[in-house]
Amino acid sequence: MCNALGIVSYDDFVNIPGLNDTRPMPSVSFLGRYRLIDFVLSNMTNSEISNIQVYVKNKPRSVIEHVGTGRHYNINSKSGKLRILTGEANVQNEIYHHDISAYIANMQFIEDAHQDYVIIAPSYMVYRVNFEEVLKAHIESKADITMLYKTVDNADTAYARVATLSIEKPRKVVAIETNQGKFKNRHISLSTYVMSKENFVTMVHLANETSSLFTFRDVIKDQLPMMNVVGFPVHGYVACINTLEEYHRVSLELTDYAVSKTLFDPDWPIYTHTNDSCPTRYTATADISASVVSNNCLIEGTVKHSVIGRDVEIHKGAVVEDCVIMANTKIYDNVHLKNVVVDKFAKINHKVDLTGSPDKIIYVKRKDNI
Repeated sequence: MCNALGIVSYDDFVNIPGLNDTRPMPSVSFLGRYRLIDFVLSNMTNSEISNIQVYVKNKPRSVIEHVGTGRHYNINSKSGKLRILTGEANVQNEIYHHDISAYIANMQFIEDAHQDYVIIAPSYMVYRVNFEEVLKAHIESKADITMLYKTVDNADTAYARVATLSIEKPRKVVAIETNQGKFKNRHISLSTYVMSKENFVTMVHLANETSSLFTFRDVIKDQLPMMNVVGFPVHGYVACINTLEEYHRVSLELTDYAVSKTLFDPDWPIYTHTNDSCPTRYTATADISASVVSNNCLIEGTVKHSVIGRDVEIHKGAVVEDCVIMANTKIYDNVHLKNVVVDKFAKINHKVDLTGSPDKIIYVKRKDNI
């Protein structure tokens, strides 16, 4: 059993217009069958973290429905526990509604946890890691804080506004900055932190006393010269879902089996809330290539390099190319979609041509009727 309290933190720095209008980042649909929160929760439970707190900033209904009691994430029902927590409902201004204020509001549940360490991670970062190995490395290093990071060569086109780390040998973090897209090669912070529970509580109170607007990232950056902060490299697949364009790009990237194998591993299952549904029906007019198609769909048209959610209908003559189509969407005859994200329960009824580009994705809102 991993001696750490798992905390799924607020996605304070991420808001995707459209996708986040009706749900928070943790419950955004991903690859047809998953939600973004499934990856961080599966990392924690596969690492034998049995006490987990999920913090939700706004619109918690979809997270509550999807996560439930946590049984489908293989959390031990006798010794484990999963809590969904929010901040204070009476916050007068959104600028005060951040992760530190939520931790202060729920400090009792943090202090009551019997684990000696805390692992904090967001849901918008998609990757696979064994937190038991990270915790072991943290204890051996005798660091105050361990920060997970990924060394990338595309920081100029991805990871917008994500923190970057300056690291000196052996692994000491000496500076934290915000990625402005000026350089390709950067150490990208995964906004994932490991520390003792005592240190975490101290940092939360310090942030609250320093400034009512301080987030946890702010207090780490402020205290960096006085602490021993080390980095832990993640070498596998990492994606940061913080813009509509990155959500679209990453979704289509993972339709490639060779790429998806770097994220998914049979020995490291990604748990989710499953649904019992019929197989998808493909008619004689269907033409499917390089796509992920979920259950209980009706495919009569052409689907190329796309992700199709559950219960989607694509009728005769329709062409869906380089698209992400969420659940319960209906696309009727002779519709042409390219570089489009279509949210749940939308209907595209009439002959229409919606063509976006990889750097300017078209978004069709939830329950829209075109």
